[in-house]
Amino acid sequence: MRYLAFHERMVRGTFDFPIELYYVDALHPRYEMPFHWHMECELILILEGGFSLSVDGEAVCAGPGDCVFVPSGAVHGGTPHNCVYECVVFDMDRFLQDRSVCRQKYAAVLGDSARIHTLLPAGGPAAQVVDALFENMEKEQPGYEFLTTGLLWQLIGIVLRHRLYTADSGEAPHPWRHADQMKSVLRRIRRDYAAPLTLDELAAEAGLAPKYLCRVFRQVTGRTPIDYLNYYRIECAAELLCTTTDSITDVALSCGFNDPSYFSRMFRRQKRVSAHVYRNQYSEGG
Repeated sequence: MRYLAFHERMVRGTFDFPIELYYVDALHPRYEMPFHWHMECELILILEGGFSLSVDGEAVCAGPGDCVFVPSGAVHGGTPHNCVYECVVFDMDRFLQDRSVCRQKYAAVLGDSARIHTLLPAGGPAAQVVDALFENMEKEQPGYEFLTTGLLWQLIGIVLRHRLYTADSGEAPHPWRHADQMKSVLRRIRRDYAAPLTLDELAAEAGLAPKYLCRVFRQVTGRTPIDYLNYYRIECAAELLCTTTDSITDVALSCGFNDPSYFSRMFRRQKRVSAHVYRNQYSEGG
């Protein structure tokens, strides 16, 4: 399965139960989290280590027991540090659609006028409910669907009761005045990462001057567009090394690296091991 290729548009859970749980450790092909977005909400629970994240330009450093809330449509990504984490991705609109009273209260407070806090600290009332939600989904004991739904509603109730949200000022913070342009660039990189993309082409995709794109893109991702392109290519290559038997040279070529020696240097710089060792470590760990 190509995790990086399908993440944004994949269906979560089932039609009647639109929620999905993911467990991620260092051996998972998507251990790193390249920047992406999806129309579902997401809860990220840190089990071990730390995770440096950016959610719509807001920097978050999460540790064990912390929970990160990602709203619908938010561009998010980051770097785990010796981290084990779990994600629950769910369709908030689907959960709200047949519950008119709750839907009205949710829309009145948390509609377009407010954002749930991104970081829900360990030990707090919201994080405790999230922990119970994840544990319930992991075990999948009889009736877990009812408990999961109830815990999700309990989380929203706690957010409202403890005012774990921030009113929207009405002005998008810089750099999110250019959120659509950044999504266009990220989408182009995801689609054409194997092609010889240039900064001018990415700038044209965003409708911004190359120099200005570099400045805004760095504020979002911490990297220039070309640095991020190479980062994404290495992540795609790492996934292929874990999920195919293609030669390392073929993997490099399919991910946009025409020079195998340059690919080797870039891979070792990003993953701290050679591509060959990385593949063996994944095979032994699996």
